[in-house]
Amino acid sequence: MNALEDAKTLVAKTSKPYPGDSDEYRRAREALLAEEIELRRHLVRVAEQRRNLPLGGEPPPFKFLDENAKELSLADLFGRHDTLVTYFWMYGPQRERPCPMCTSFLGSIDIPVRDVEQRVAFAVLGRSPVSRQLAFARERGWRNLRFYQCVGDEFAKAYRGLAADGNEWASLDVWVRKGDRVYHFWAGESVGTQDPGQDPHLAPEIAPLWNILDLTPGGRGTDWYPKLSY
Repeated sequence: MNALEDAKTLVAKTSKPYPGDSDEYRRAREALLAEEIELRRHLVRVAEQRRNLPLGGEPPPFKFLDENAKELSLADLFGRHDTLVTYFWMYGPQRERPCPMCTSFLGSIDIPVRDVEQRVAFAVLGRSPVSRQLAFARERGWRNLRFYQCVGDEFAKAYRGLAADGNEWASLDVWVRKGDRVYHFWAGESVGTQDPGQDPHLAPEIAPLWNILDLTPGGRGTDWYPKLSY
């Protein structure tokens, strides 16, 4: 592997001022660009480390229901793929409406999930009946996501979607199928690791809401949490 060019050298080669840039602005922007290059490289290293994880444990024989009330195994959710991404969202039967943050994330992936599924399967799991999940999805205009109901709470409890006190948590998991066996590969484990003053989030964070706001001078502020209606 060839040595990477120094970030500051790359900046010096590529940086060009925009109309009206002051020297002060350009110096600050170039210093930031060098950090952004280093961050990008770090994310690439993290992604490679993630890809090289050994296989995790084999899950118990959980069952799920599709929109036709057909009972399926986790292996069935893979379809033609050998990799499956699942998102357990906070829309249990006790909730009148689903979690706004889960809704924001799923809304952002309903269209690109068609591109995602060129390579991997993607399934949304919930504790509510699929008909209830789909009713909300159609209300939001979602058309492409596939929803499944967990049969019982064992999956949610085992994979950190349901706490002992009954509170739900969103859970993003990646699964791998080898022959007729399924293995847990990766999960977001950020809850409890956040630094002071932060909300739990992934690295890299995949929610567009967070990422777009982080590009702005005001950042997320204190009023960034999404709502189900505005």
